Amino acid sequence: MPYAIRMHATGGPEVLRWEEVQVGKPGAGQVLVRNTAVGLNFVDTYFRSGLYPSALPTTLGREGAGVVEAVGPKVKEFKPGDRVAYVDPSGSYAELLLRPAERLVKIPAGISERTAAAMMLKGMTAEYLLRRTYKVKRGDTILVHAAAGGVGQILCQWARHLGAKVIGTVGSEAKIPLAKRAGCRHVLLIGRDKLPEHLRQITKGAGVPVVYDGVGKDTFMDSLDCLAPLGMMVSYGNASGAVPPFSPIILSQKGSLFLTRPTLATYIDKREDLVRSARELFSLVKRGAVKIAINQTYPLREAAQAHRDLEARRTTGSTVLLP
Repeated sequence: MPYAIRMHATGGPEVLRWEEVQVGKPGAGQVLVRNTAVGLNFVDTYFRSGLYPSALPTTLGREGAGVVEAVGPKVKEFKPGDRVAYVDPSGSYAELLLRPAERLVKIPAGISERTAAAMMLKGMTAEYLLRRTYKVKRGDTILVHAAAGGVGQILCQWARHLGAKVIGTVGSEAKIPLAKRAGCRHVLLIGRDKLPEHLRQITKGAGVPVVYDGVGKDTFMDSLDCLAPLGMMVSYGNASGAVPPFSPIILSQKGSLFLTRPTLATYIDKREDLVRSARELFSLVKRGAVKIAINQTYPLREAAQAHRDLEARRTTGSTVLLP
């Protein structure tokens, strides 16, 4: 019997249990995948804590990679032995699982399964943020919060590749070199540097056209003060907690700002968008324009400890769970 990390109630990392599960044969349009690597993401903690609701009991996890063991009827694109990666639907914290064929992509030669598992959600998040939510162009100066994190490091590298000047923020001095290696020209330390004041100095009072903020409550209001008139606030995560309610009139008072709260699921809902996004990501990684830093690995059965370290901000870059 295969095992998976299951939760029967919401709460802290202690609710995560290593349990035997039954996995049936693939039905029509399904593929049976044996995971070799599972990606850890901050959004996993939102579902575990109950911030994002889900039906219980459930298996956490949004991305992973592995090898096809069997395919169901009407599956033509995949065959046993294929190396595949996926992001969504949830349930990746497992040794063996069924996936809809339409949500899988093949891993190209030159990219390992661990790398694929570490970058599907984070890398495709960076793709839609930079290429579709606000289309970053050469010469733009942008602000990226949590620049040493999993998404942050990919965002900064990709933005630099596009010709942007990147200002990053980090939560500790130890993370400043990581952000600089990822492509940040300037790195500000949250809690030490006065964010709007320092950013205005760097930009000579102009502000930035876009802020990418996966931190949430702790950085949101200061981020608005970093934007140039008509700038876009892209709030894509809640690592420090949900943004408190505020009056939309603030956006007009601070320069007719735009605010969006996007999700990857919307941007890759259509298979053609999923495949195109993954193809662009894989291409940049293979060319070395974006490097995926897997700085931590844990046995899958120790997912609870991985969650503790992630929430305590003891991790950097990407983390992979190994079945």
